Amino acid sequence: MAKATKKQALGRGLSALLKDPENDIKSASDVNADKLVGNIVELEIDAIEVNPFQPRSNFNEETLQELATSIKELGVIQPITVRKLDFNKYQLISGERRLRASKLAGLEAVPAYIRIANDQESLEMALVENIQRHDLDPIEIALSYQRLIDEINLTQEQMSDRVGKKRSTITNYLRLLKLDPIIQTGMRDGFMSMGHGRALINIENKKDQLDIYEKIISENLSVRATEQLVKQYQEKKDGKTPEKSSNNVPEYIAESIDTLTEYFSTKVDVKVAKNGKGKLIIPFHSKEDFNRLKKLLHSEQ
Repeated sequence: MAKATKKQALGRGLSALLKDPENDIKSASDVNADKLVGNIVELEIDAIEVNPFQPRSNFNEETLQELATSIKELGVIQPITVRKLDFNKYQLISGERRLRASKLAGLEAVPAYIRIANDQESLEMALVENIQRHDLDPIEIALSYQRLIDEINLTQEQMSDRVGKKRSTITNYLRLLKLDPIIQTGMRDGFMSMGHGRALINIENKKDQLDIYEKIISENLSVRATEQLVKQYQEKKDGKTPEKSSNNVPEYIAESIDTLTEYFSTKVDVKVAKNGKGKLIIPFHSKEDFNRLKKLLHSEQ
């Protein structure tokens, strides 16, 4: 009973802090800031503005409606996170789907964690939180990584630590932004996968990218078929006769090609002669790319 009374008193105290303009908390150093920040508080939805740094731009209406139905039945299970801007004014850091669905459900208030953060911290928190979600498309993730580089000045190594992803994974996403905008849109709309996009990156000419992209869509090509088509394109461009021996690569090598491609973040090729000797070919596209590969090779020594 004592615990319940204490909890209710705490709730009244937080409510008083939020509604008292003379005791308005604007920074982490203000009096009573420690009582407010990090606690779950019911906030009026009308007092919350959408985060302008929100990296996600597509929200599936059907899944939003499903979430709204769930909220009507069970309430908002996971609180949103906001930062305090001014008196009774907050800005969303994470949880826009929950906020939108709560509005659809007709709620007037939602549970929220309150944080006090500057714009840069807010952007970083929003981007990192969204990268962790499973329903972002590859281009949205790539754009989030790029914004962390451009606006937060994080290196790929620092991003790897923040989001818990391998550096090679981050590099693979960032390289997707080199694709023609039409192809990027196709990936966002689900017409082709990230695997298709990674294969197309190896073609520098945007017109040729689009030609192969149209072939992928019209013929419903698999990632493997796309990789082979790109390889044929490159061999034709270099004036080489397409090799027919690629299917004769020993199984122990074929099983490792994808692993090597993932590690080096570039399409690795293997050529094997009849006597069992072979070559491992790791292409690079610039001085920076070469230095990146050299660093990876040195790290294995």
